[in-house]
Amino acid sequence: MPATPFIGTRGSPLALWQAEHVRDRLAEHHGSERGAADLSVISTSGDRILDAPLANFGGKGLFTKEIDEALLRGDIALAVHSMKDLPTQLPEGLSLSAVLPRADVRDAFLSPVAVSLEALPEGSVVGTSSLRRAAQVKRARPDLRVIDFRGNVQTRLRKLSEGVADATLLAKAGLDRLELSDAATSVLPIGDMLPAVAQGAIGVVTREGDADMRDLLQPLNDAATETAVTCERAFLAELDGSCRTPIAGLATVDGEAIHFRGLILSPDGAEWHEVEITGSIAEADALGRRAGEDVRTRAGPAFIEKLV
Repeated sequence: MPATPFIGTRGSPLALWQAEHVRDRLAEHHGSERGAADLSVISTSGDRILDAPLANFGGKGLFTKEIDEALLRGDIALAVHSMKDLPTQLPEGLSLSAVLPRADVRDAFLSPVAVSLEALPEGSVVGTSSLRRAAQVKRARPDLRVIDFRGNVQTRLRKLSEGVADATLLAKAGLDRLELSDAATSVLPIGDMLPAVAQGAIGVVTREGDADMRDLLQPLNDAATETAVTCERAFLAELDGSCRTPIAGLATVDGEAIHFRGLILSPDGAEWHEVEITGSIAEADALGRRAGEDVRTRAGPAFIEKLV
């Protein structure tokens, strides 16, 4: 293992914060010499496609593909990702080696014209690049107009200040990490806006078989977050979820029990199907898959086929 392994990351301010956070935690647990790591900033397809919805170009893997390739080539020793960006099936040769303690899972509402989604004037424009957020906004407020809103957090805040949209939604965790919490007008309750699968969690990916790196990362892993994210990602995998599919899911761990709530919607928010299930943390993956099977059965093949 090199003394200063490269950490692969995207170049957005939030991605850099997450990579630096992992680097700092490694130093904290292993001492500055062994924990020190240089960052390798890698531009991904998702970062370069700015003028069209990502769903038109293949979905989640757009934010990880080039970083995965660098990891497999050995150019970097580990990769740091927002867990919600990770495909449910990692490329052959890679494995998820650590999931850090989860931050706030909720979405924040940002607007210069209203204090909440409910208070937006009729016909207001909401900007978001997330089909999940768009579908839930349309379900709650079918009178609103939703437009595609691409870019990193700072770019979206700038677009909002320029009047491109009347409101937008961003992950509360991202705002907190960037010390931009004051930009949030309000925070949406989970009951009103179910978060993305694995929202608020940071994952570290390594090469399979790299036992030294996996051991190095083990102190960073949070068992409760890992269990919750495992359940949520199993739900997503069972539904073949991608950026083309408005799917939300949240698992919460309480001792030896895990409770999961999942939601799948039509893009226009006019039709939706929900599921809630509770079980043992030992069956987190199976529980998520069972929830996916249940909602798929109740939604019916016609509904599912429209989404994939």
